[in-house]
Amino acid sequence: MFGYMGRILHVDLSKPKFSVQPLPEALCKQYIGGVGFSTRLLFNHVPPQTHPFHPDNALIFATGPFAGTMFPTGNKHSVTTKSPLTGFIGDSLSGSFWTHEVKKAGYDVIVVKGKAAELSYLFIDDDHVTIRDAQFLKSHTIPETETLVREDLEDRTVKVASIGIAGEKQVLFANIANDRRTAGRTGGGAVMGSKNLKAIAVRGTKTVYVADIEKLVELCLDLYKKAQGPATEKYRILGTPSNVLTLNRIACLPTRNWQQATFESAEKVSGEYMLEHHVTNIVACSSCPIACDHNCTVKQGPYAGATTSIDYESLYALGPNCGIDYFPAIIKACELCDQYGIDTISTGVIIAWVMECYERGLITEKTTHGVEARFGNHDAVIQLIHMMAQRRGFGEVLGLGVKKASEKIGKGSEHFAIHVKGLELPGYDIRGLKTAALGWAVSARGGCHNKSGAYEPDISGEVNRFQAEISRGKIVMDSEDFVCIMDSLAICKFLRRCFDNFYTELAKVYTIITGINLTVNELKQAGERISNLKKAFNIREGWTRQDDSLPTRVMKDPIPDGIAKGSVITGEELDMMLDAYYKARGWSQTGLLTKKKMLELELNVDHKGAIQ
Repeated sequence: MFGYMGRILHVDLSKPKFSVQPLPEALCKQYIGGVGFSTRLLFNHVPPQTHPFHPDNALIFATGPFAGTMFPTGNKHSVTTKSPLTGFIGDSLSGSFWTHEVKKAGYDVIVVKGKAAELSYLFIDDDHVTIRDAQFLKSHTIPETETLVREDLEDRTVKVASIGIAGEKQVLFANIANDRRTAGRTGGGAVMGSKNLKAIAVRGTKTVYVADIEKLVELCLDLYKKAQGPATEKYRILGTPSNVLTLNRIACLPTRNWQQATFESAEKVSGEYMLEHHVTNIVACSSCPIACDHNCTVKQGPYAGATTSIDYESLYALGPNCGIDYFPAIIKACELCDQYGIDTISTGVIIAWVMECYERGLITEKTTHGVEARFGNHDAVIQLIHMMAQRRGFGEVLGLGVKKASEKIGKGSEHFAIHVKGLELPGYDIRGLKTAALGWAVSARGGCHNKSGAYEPDISGEVNRFQAEISRGKIVMDSEDFVCIMDSLAICKFLRRCFDNFYTELAKVYTIITGINLTVNELKQAGERISNLKKAFNIREGWTRQDDSLPTRVMKDPIPDGIAKGSVITGEELDMMLDAYYKARGWSQTGLLTKKKMLELELNVDHKGAIQ
C-alpha cells in the first residue's frame, strides 16, 4: 500500500497477547484514517454498555494517511475510547514525532484492550512488541516518564506517549502526552491508567512510500509557502492567545465561571502581553511550517522557573475564567497540568466552579481543606490542581469532572456547572454565538470548539450571531463533517485556510499519496459517515435528545455586560435549531438515525436502538 502501512496492531494486556490484522482498503476509502478509523474500530471492538474502566474498553491510537510523508502538518494521530467523563465516544488528537514513529514501525492503528497485572509500559520496536515492567515509573510526571523510558531502553531517539500521576489515579479528565503535545480531552489518560499502562514507547525503521512522489513534492512546496503567509500569520506571531482581546471586545470571553463575558484585565493576559513578557521561543511540531507553539517562562517572583507552552484555551480556563490576571500564575498552572497529565480546559472550568461555590457559601474552607477558593486567588488555583491531580482530599470529588462534582455538592451548584454531556466547555461564551451554541450542544464528544468550527460564521459576521435560525442546522452539520475529514486525514486545523478549494485539493492529495482514487463526493461522504457513526455509538450507549443540551447558565442567565449584553439561548431557540439540525442530518425528530440514512452511508450498524 501507499501512504498506509496496511496493518493494525492489536494488544491484549491481560494475556498479554499481540496480533496484527491487515488494514482493508475499503476501510481506507470509507473512513480515511485517524478519527475515522478509530471510531469504526471502537464501535466494532467495544461491547455495548461497557464501563469505561473495564478491560473490554478499547484505547485506540490511529494515524492518518499523510503521517510519515512530507505533507505539512500530517503529523496527527487520534486517541479514541469510551470516555469515563461523558460515557460517550471520547476522541482527541495529538501529534508530532510519535505519530510518525508509529507509522515507521509499520502500523496505521494500535488497538489496546485488557488490563496489565502490574503497572507496565508497551515497547513497539518495528515488528517486535513487548510489555515491560513499569513499577519504576510509578508516580512520575510525564516529562520524567519520557526520560526514564528512554534510559531504560538505552535509546534517546525512542518516541514516548505516556500518562502522569493523574492518569494513574484515574482522574476522569487525565490526558495522554507525547513530544510536549497532548490528547487532552475526554479522559483517555484515565482509561490508559485503568489498564495499568504507563507509556507506549515506539521505535520504527520502516519507510512510508507514496504513490507519486514528484507530484507530492510540487504540491507540498506550494502549500508550505501558503502556510507561511497571511492565512496563518496570527498563529505564527501570537499563537492562539491572540484570541483574548478579540473575544473580550465582542463580549465572548467567559470570565469568573461564565458570570461575565468580558474581563476587565484582559490586557494583562493577552497574547500581546505574553509575547512581550514571557515568550522565550516559538517552535513547531514535526513537518509543520506554521510554528504556533509559544513557550513561556517565568523569570522572577514566586513562580520563577516555571515554563510551558500556552494556548488560548489553557489561558482562558486558568486565567479569566478563574478571575486570574497574574500571568506567571497561569504559566505555573499550565506547567503543573502538563506534568500531572490533566486537561487544562477541564481543570480551569472545575476550579472556576469551585470558586463560585465558595463565594456563594455552598462550600467552605472545611470542604476545600483550608483553600480560600476565591476568584483571583492564584495560590488557590495551584493548590487545587495538586489536590485534583492526586485525588487528594477535596480533589477526590474534583477529579470526577464538573458535572459529577456538582451533582455531589448539589445545593443548586448544577446551575453554574459549565459542561455539555459532562465535558467542560472551551473559551467562547456561546450565549452570544448562537451557531456555536448549537454546535456545542450536538457535539458527539461533548461541548467542543475542535469538533465543530461553528463559532466561525458567528464571529466573522457571516450570520447574525445573536439570532437563532433554522439555517444553523445545516451550517453545523457541514462544519462537523468538515472537521471529521481533517481529523481523519489527521492534519492540523490551522492549515484549513491555506486551500483555495479544500475538498478538491485534499481529494487530489489523498490520491497522490495513497494511489487510491478518491472523488470529492466520496471525501465529503466519508466525513458524513464518520459523524453518523459517532452518533450511532452514542445512541448505543444511551444517548437521548435530552443530552443535546446546554449549561443551565447559558439558557437562564443573560450575558450581563459588553456589546453582547442580554444575550441568552432560550429553550425554544435550542429546540428549533435542534429540529433543524436533525432534519439536515436526515435523522428522526428525536435525533435517532434512520434506516434510510444508515443504508445510504453503508454504516453496517446492527443495533436497533440507533434506528427510528
